Amino acid sequence: MHEIILCKLGEVVLKGLNRRSFEMKLMSNIRRRTQRFGKWKIYSRQSTIYVEPAEDTCDMAGAYAACKQVFGIIAITRALPCEKSKEAIFDTAKTYLGGALNAVKSFKVESKRADKSFPMGSIQLSQWVGGALHDAFPHLKVDVHHPELTVYIEVREDAAYVHGPAEAAAGGLPLGMGGHAVSLLSGGIDSPVSSYMIAKRGVQLEMIHFASPPYTSELAREKVLRLAQELTPWCGRLAVFIIPFTEIQEEIRRKCPEDYFTLIMRRFMMRLANELALELRCRALVTGENLGQVASQTMQALAVSEDVTTMPVLRPLIGMDKEEIVKIARHIGTFDTSILPYEDCCTVFTPRHPKTKPSVEETREYEAALDVEGLCRRAMENREMIRVKPEV
Repeated sequence: MHEIILCKLGEVVLKGLNRRSFEMKLMSNIRRRTQRFGKWKIYSRQSTIYVEPAEDTCDMAGAYAACKQVFGIIAITRALPCEKSKEAIFDTAKTYLGGALNAVKSFKVESKRADKSFPMGSIQLSQWVGGALHDAFPHLKVDVHHPELTVYIEVREDAAYVHGPAEAAAGGLPLGMGGHAVSLLSGGIDSPVSSYMIAKRGVQLEMIHFASPPYTSELAREKVLRLAQELTPWCGRLAVFIIPFTEIQEEIRRKCPEDYFTLIMRRFMMRLANELALELRCRALVTGENLGQVASQTMQALAVSEDVTTMPVLRPLIGMDKEEIVKIARHIGTFDTSILPYEDCCTVFTPRHPKTKPSVEETREYEAALDVEGLCRRAMENREMIRVKPEV
């Protein structure tokens, strides 16, 4: 029999009557992520999704790495199926995990009997296989509390499966089950992390970025596209809508008080993101805002920027410490790109003393000096859309 991949379900198992729709979506996502590594037979049984190679040329390592980043899978392992007899299970464990058993000094066997017609109970099977492995590897000591290696046996409907310890996978919910949203992507640390975290809740994303040439460089643009590309292993293919923002920022600088520059700029960003979301039939906006991190992220300032939207604004980082955000950025692979020293439009025309406790009414008054409708229309007319795919 061929080695296969076992994907253990997370929150999906808690779903009620619509659980099957979550499983079907998850299998579809796995199929799409693994197709470049060969042909696979993918099916779901007993809270586990099986990814089985359909041909000898399948790239198991590539498919395993891809599955590990699919939201909805909480744990993953490679396993070898065998006949459902104690002798076959022992032989499989001896050969399949022989290298690992030779490399450790202590072990234990842990069995799970999902097929209740199997003649041995879980404890009996563990004891029998454990004894046989101890005889085959006499240097090993049985340690049921703190073993260096645990040999796992799962007796299921079609076969028995032998594997080592499972690895943690992406968790969350299958991408696409949480709806669609537009995520504001800057070149900093926070916005890629917020995109990842909301995608983990099953939300399919469209990305929007605001560019202000010549104040922002081509390198800044490339940095943002690189961040989007680094998110694709988690979020799948992404469309990045690049909105020209120079005229808007220059108009704000000419006609509005300096301490309101950032607030009014944020209102334009939210307007444009809201307009794009409506056009793309998305249901929410996603930002990397974090309460109190900067002057534009106080409660009052957040209320001012949200005032111009017609849909929910999701802020997954709102209560997190910067160290927590950086840890996630390192985990998902965006941190090194985020800290490249290329300015984005958020740092253009930064006021010396930004308003931290603004009112919505006062901000609207200052904004009335601008041709809001015309500025937004021209920005949307001159936008650019770039599709970003996972690297092969």
